[in-house]
Amino acid sequence: MKPTIVLVHGAFAESASWNGVISRLRAAGHRVIAAANPLRSLSGDAAAVRTLLTSIEGPIVLVGHSYGGAVITNAAIGLGNVKALVYAAGLAPDKGESVPDLTGKYPGATLGEVLYQVPLPDGTTDAYVEQSGYNRHFAADLSPEQAAVAAATQRPFNSAAAGEGSGEPAWRTIPSWFIYPELDLAIPAEVFRFMAERAGARATVEVPGASHALPVSQPQAVADLILRAVANI
Repeated sequence: MKPTIVLVHGAFAESASWNGVISRLRAAGHRVIAAANPLRSLSGDAAAVRTLLTSIEGPIVLVGHSYGGAVITNAAIGLGNVKALVYAAGLAPDKGESVPDLTGKYPGATLGEVLYQVPLPDGTTDAYVEQSGYNRHFAADLSPEQAAVAAATQRPFNSAAAGEGSGEPAWRTIPSWFIYPELDLAIPAEVFRFMAERAGARATVEVPGASHALPVSQPQAVADLILRAVANI
């Protein structure tokens, strides 16, 4: 049975950000699901994705972009049918680590300069990327027109999700693959190198000149690594 490939988007994006990757994976004969990531709390988001995973029969390759990497790290724990984790510019936290713990571990991230906060009635805030800064700081290798559409359709990232520490990481027991951009301004490339080495990644690919919007700007490279993971499960 071919594995189902489940894709989990990150903050300031949405499921359609995987469209280019999906078309390539489907052409290779795979069933693909782009999961909706609530972006409300790490534990809650992981629980939502885990519910989806438990409904799928057969093997799964689980892929996370950006904060979606933290979600898959928590969602897959203890699920025997998840055979591979692929981090596409994705965070792979260890137990207790939060998003800021990793994004601030090495210098180079500038995305915080163009975030704005929207206070919510529950006392948390939703963060958005200013549309004028989305192209430069999040998606520098997209055309201005592509970046403008992505900026307009971005989904906000709640402060509760950003600040919550991770649980026990699934990458300790499930094989992992990493692909990351050379010129990421949201998560410095050195952070990806650190996480991949710590996780004992089966393969690590750096994409020259690429931005944080890797699934959109480099769908072939992302799909190729996912298919490498599929071939090795």
